[in-house]
Amino acid sequence: MDHRAGIVPRTPLTALAAIVAAIVAAAVTASCDGTTGPSSFEPGPLGVVAVRRGEAVKIRSLLAMTGAPSLGVAARRGVELAVRDVATVRGRNVELGDAVDSMCSPEGGRAGAREIVADPQIVGVIGTSCSAAAVAASPVISQAGYVMVAPSTTSPLLTSDLAGNPNPDHHPGYFRVANNDLYQARAVSNFAYNQLGLSRIVTLHDGDPYTTALVKAFGDAFRALGGEVPVATGIRKGQTDMTSVLAEFAAAGPGGIFFPLFRPEGSPFAAQARAFDGLEGVTLISGAALLVSEFLAEPQSEGIYFAGPESDYSGNVNEVTGKSAEAVIAAYEAAYGEHPSTPYWALAYDATTLLLDAVRAIAVEEGGRLYLDRSALRARIGAVGLRGLVGEVSCDAFGDCGTGRQNVYHHTDSSVTDVEQLPVVYRFVP
Repeated sequence: MDHRAGIVPRTPLTALAAIVAAIVAAAVTASCDGTTGPSSFEPGPLGVVAVRRGEAVKIRSLLAMTGAPSLGVAARRGVELAVRDVATVRGRNVELGDAVDSMCSPEGGRAGAREIVADPQIVGVIGTSCSAAAVAASPVISQAGYVMVAPSTTSPLLTSDLAGNPNPDHHPGYFRVANNDLYQARAVSNFAYNQLGLSRIVTLHDGDPYTTALVKAFGDAFRALGGEVPVATGIRKGQTDMTSVLAEFAAAGPGGIFFPLFRPEGSPFAAQARAFDGLEGVTLISGAALLVSEFLAEPQSEGIYFAGPESDYSGNVNEVTGKSAEAVIAAYEAAYGEHPSTPYWALAYDATTLLLDAVRAIAVEEGGRLYLDRSALRARIGAVGLRGLVGEVSCDAFGDCGTGRQNVYHHTDSSVTDVEQLPVVYRFVP
């Protein structure tokens, strides 16, 4: 057993070497860390983290502290509050460490994941904020045998088609509390076609796995209802001049535009669409990436419909911590001096408690060490859910753990920037 690294090796020693190693290890651990001797614990195929007395159970967050900070900062705070409320696992403190920035990009996700798996004592990860980062981070995390639980990555590419088939970027060990965007696509298409009476909608993406998969799923669902999508096009990340795409949209004569962009592109698009000849009166619909306080404060946000997760968690209690949504929001405001800017803070809180509750459940105390088997941890998260601040969280075989419920909000007043205060005009329940 490598007591310096805290990892149980998977390759057995010869009988004589094992006896010698056990004697030496017992002497060293008894004198140095208070452990009582060798262990009979047998690691699974992905290895084991061994936590000595006095050491902490280590997890990390991999969130968009830059790139999409409106999502990442609130989520990180939700993680911090959950770690504070859980506090310990079998007598060991939980160590969150500094935030690792995924930057909402493939490069950031990959680099952050590599940084995390370089530490063999880290048990699991909360992340990422963005699907673009998750596509690159998930294989790194998976191949290292770790688990990652995401609060806001929603692209169907990361899990499945919800019909029992994995999608290309699904990797074992990846879970998410956020909903698969196939649910959002159904919610938006049903609302637009059946409630607003729109039969002709154009769509816009920015080339990212989140936006491209979502507009494709929306197009499929909208056409299945009888609607038309005459133009489905894209812009570049960082593009702010929308003239050419708006001209293409105006020529198509749509009743609505579905543009689930992030704020750097979504904000100028909304402003320019409002003033573009030929698009007067066109209904604008966006997704959860723009459903943040910073964009809601901008005048061009008025009149837009937004599809996103539920935001009213009143009455819900997280069964792991015993904290109600009201209590955690009060703690958030006390700790950070402001109200959460996005509903994803609560999903991050629940994702963290889902991970830590599973760690506690699979932990084996023996010989003064706490053994955390990585295979058992994956199996536990996949098999046992929880009642969280967002409701019932339960994972399927491909890591989708969300409730599937979606709201459509109508924003009419830019002085109202709290998502919880927006009128809900449509509720989708799968």
